Amino acid sequence: MREPEHGGPSSASASVDDVAAVVLNDEGVVVACSGTAATLLECSPGQPCAPLLPLLPHDGTETGPGTRLVTAPGGGPSGRPIRLACNVVRLDAQTSGSAAEAEWLVLVAPAESVAQGAERDSERRRTGLSHAAAVTIGASLDVTDMAETLVDLLVPDFADLATVDLAEPVLVGDEPPHFDASGDVRLRRTAAAQSPEVSAEDLLAVGEVLPPVADSALMRPLMEGRPVLVSDISVLRTTLAVDPGSLALFVPGGAHSSVAVPLYARGLVLGCVTVWRSESLPAFGEEDAALLQDVVSRAALGVDNARRYTKEHRSAVALQRSLLPRSALDFAAAETVGAYQPAGGGVGVGGDWFDAIPLPSLRVAFVVGDVVGHGLDATAAMARLRTAVQTLADLDLDPGELLTHLDDLVLGLSGEHAVGESRSGLAVLGATCLYAVYDPVTGRCTAATAGHPPPALLAPDGEPVFVDMVPGPPLGVGGMPFELTEFDVEPGSMLAFFTDGLVESRGDDIEQGMERLRSSLADADPSQGLGEMCQSIFDDVLPQEPTDDVALLLARTQALSVDHVAEWQLEADLSLVAHARELVMGRLSDWQLDELGFVTELVVSELVTNAIRYAGGPVGLRLIRDRQLICEVSDPSSTQPRLRRARETDEGGRGLFLVAQLSDRWGCRFTRTGKTIWTEQAIDGPLAQGSTP
Repeated sequence: MREPEHGGPSSASASVDDVAAVVLNDEGVVVACSGTAATLLECSPGQPCAPLLPLLPHDGTETGPGTRLVTAPGGGPSGRPIRLACNVVRLDAQTSGSAAEAEWLVLVAPAESVAQGAERDSERRRTGLSHAAAVTIGASLDVTDMAETLVDLLVPDFADLATVDLAEPVLVGDEPPHFDASGDVRLRRTAAAQSPEVSAEDLLAVGEVLPPVADSALMRPLMEGRPVLVSDISVLRTTLAVDPGSLALFVPGGAHSSVAVPLYARGLVLGCVTVWRSESLPAFGEEDAALLQDVVSRAALGVDNARRYTKEHRSAVALQRSLLPRSALDFAAAETVGAYQPAGGGVGVGGDWFDAIPLPSLRVAFVVGDVVGHGLDATAAMARLRTAVQTLADLDLDPGELLTHLDDLVLGLSGEHAVGESRSGLAVLGATCLYAVYDPVTGRCTAATAGHPPPALLAPDGEPVFVDMVPGPPLGVGGMPFELTEFDVEPGSMLAFFTDGLVESRGDDIEQGMERLRSSLADADPSQGLGEMCQSIFDDVLPQEPTDDVALLLARTQALSVDHVAEWQLEADLSLVAHARELVMGRLSDWQLDELGFVTELVVSELVTNAIRYAGGPVGLRLIRDRQLICEVSDPSSTQPRLRRARETDEGGRGLFLVAQLSDRWGCRFTRTGKTIWTEQAIDGPLAQGSTP
């Protein structure tokens, strides 16, 4: 709808706040106009409107030139010419005779002044900065990333240079101490960003420690959490209490104003954000300082949260590293490599674990377990179980008996949990475990499982198979036996122990995951190192979105050469003790270990004599030569030998004491047919690696 036509210019001045409208034909003649337009442009219907003629299209074009600025002859309230913004819109053609004449609607409004435009742009920048700060700050839990995000946010729209300096304890996750004076604060430059308009060649570089700044009236507000606005850099140069030679480290060249705002959270100064402007931007004012304080206060909370996370993350990683064994171990019986990943794919802790425990007589125990749950609660429970397994392994129990003791422990922990006396979170049916012992002398492996998936076995020239084991109940059920499974392992075979998180995923059956593992083992390149192979299998089998902790332990078995083992059977006859000494000394001579003859002869004499005297026969005697010399004496008794100190008047009782004093280690383990007492002596020199003399 058009306004009623106006007959001519009004004598009254039009307000520049009003929007005026003019309708023109192709020749620029006014067809209709509003009263405001008639006053501003001094035009009336039926007359050409000279100020608007340049806006009309030419040569039959369909549209006008869009928004343009024109100068009104004198329609402002002061009677002086004013600038107007005009927008041209084509109207529907009006039919006059046989020709269709185009008409144009011109909307006229006062153009923005330079000051108004600058203020609007400044407000837009402030609004944009505040919004961007709300969106981006706090998105990261890394202190350095957050500092870099903050300086990138401030430059170049708000400042020409921005720096973030953080207290050194904050960078490692610790809480900074409370300081009263600025001279006590030690900050490290963590992030900086600049535009080309400011010179920062001599400014302190990222990663460097700021020189101390003595306490002064200029610095005191920062220690109290308030910003410091410096509108004149010359004032800063004279009042900043630093060595004149160090001034260039603090103040960039070409800057004319600055604002410094402390990263202040929970009454502590975490750091400081400083911004600078050069001639390309107006000097900072109070509004700018208030805006920066608002942004930095958000950042301070984010930095404090990131600091707390860094501390917890560092503690969790340290806990994980202390609980898990080294990723690669090399024993006489096997070479092992493990891989672990907590739920969610991050670096943290969980309830899964693996272990490789050296046992006497060159044997090694492989352990893999899983505690239900994630995070520190599951880790605490796992730590208790892992420690218990290592303690029970030191007793040299067979796998079934060890799991029985572990089951009793879990029952006890579950009872504590039920009455609220335990914080471990370990409950009934909350853990599984597999324990296997490999003997490189016999080439056999003995294993038992408590609700855990069986290991996979890949022979050197065969296909991978999962060991057929008798499944036992999960730990914590109680009253159920754990059956032993024994199987032969060829030298150079690979055993894969894993937790169910590796083969289980949402939407897939565990059998599908185990088939993926079997296929990956079959495709493994034997020429690869065990570490590369482990990582390749881990990455290949791991579900795309793992929801559970995952552990994988690979072990490549080794066998001891037959010429490194000597064993004999002796009847229960004390006269054969001398013959036993002769056999041992002869073999030591063959192995060129004569220097160990005296101690070994004494050990054999004492142990064989005790076995024949107190246990009967037959008595087994075995020597094993590797990195150390191992002497074993087996008898049919299940009585635990006791070490005691004989009194001066005692005629006997010193034999086992002498054995313990002369050997590096000794111990006893029980077998199905009785017990075995073993001793170890170190072998020095080139023969220590078991090379053939």
